[in-house]
Amino acid sequence: MATTPARGKSATDKKIQREIIAISDDIRQRHGWLKHQNAIGFGIFAIAIAGCTLNAVLYLQGLMPAWAVIVLTAFWTSLLHELEHDLIHWMYFKNNKVIHHLMMLGVYLWRPTTINPWVRRHLHFHHHKHSGGETDLEERGITNGEKWGLKRLIMVGDNMLAVYLRAAKYLTEPLRLYRRGVITRKDIRNFRLIGLVSYNPLGVIVHAIWHLFVLYYLANGIAWLFGTSIAWPPIVTAQLTWVTPLVVVLIAPNMLRTFCLHFISSNMHYYGDNEPGKITEQCQVLNVWWLWPLQAFCFNFGSTHAIHHFVVRDPFYVRQMTAKRAHQVLKDNGVRFNDLGTFRRANRMHEKPQAA
Repeated sequence: MATTPARGKSATDKKIQREIIAISDDIRQRHGWLKHQNAIGFGIFAIAIAGCTLNAVLYLQGLMPAWAVIVLTAFWTSLLHELEHDLIHWMYFKNNKVIHHLMMLGVYLWRPTTINPWVRRHLHFHHHKHSGGETDLEERGITNGEKWGLKRLIMVGDNMLAVYLRAAKYLTEPLRLYRRGVITRKDIRNFRLIGLVSYNPLGVIVHAIWHLFVLYYLANGIAWLFGTSIAWPPIVTAQLTWVTPLVVVLIAPNMLRTFCLHFISSNMHYYGDNEPGKITEQCQVLNVWWLWPLQAFCFNFGSTHAIHHFVVRDPFYVRQMTAKRAHQVLKDNGVRFNDLGTFRRANRMHEKPQAA
């Protein structure tokens, strides 16, 4: 996608990268097992899927309550999200495309509420080049840059509602950017193609099931409040025999995980007034204590994702191991920590637009 070229890395960005790489190299040297990156990645993949499967089996046998299945499976799928992110950067089985793409398929099928990961790869690479810009579709898609309110809160937790509630914007925004010379006609075609395939068909189907499930119980709840009940046709109630287990073991855990991840990610990235290409202005470290319940379902994303913007090569578990020392490097070089004013500023770095 064409856009204003990102400027080169600043001296501060390069300094941060060198120091974090040195920390990472030190950790890798002290922990020789980290060199088995493919085996580690596949092991986490297998354990996470086994955990999801075990939860499903225990629920179907009546041995685990629905709430426990949802919470535990949300945790396992958070690991699968981290693996997908690493796979997008070709960190596992780069030279064995069969296993690599089978892992991509696996993390997609267990997280069917997400964008197709092969499509996301293109969006994510563009995000790294133009983070915080108008063409950063990956972050804008999860509400980065939007004013905070009920609408944004709803969109943070539901990818498909985020599409529906901004349908008009999806039609007008590309044309607006084209008229300003930010994108080309080819970019508009690519944008429409991305919109067509990102959630089709799996995400559209799964979200439709979720929405109908929620509407069914919402309607019943409203009827109960008015002291009545709804006489649903048998064909409707019969579907609950398969819809309810599907929601418990797969859809609801992913909706919980999605909300936690997108709440953290959409609020830690800056938008609109950050200097293009300047990594220190792309995102903050968001690890305030009251966000820990959300961090638990996105593998401490708010604390470690800024590290990834500087050093892309490290898988998620290495970032966790470098975090304490890397945080000091980031802090010493001006990266913001827990800048909660972004909730009020709609992800802008500054209260008012800075003069050119």
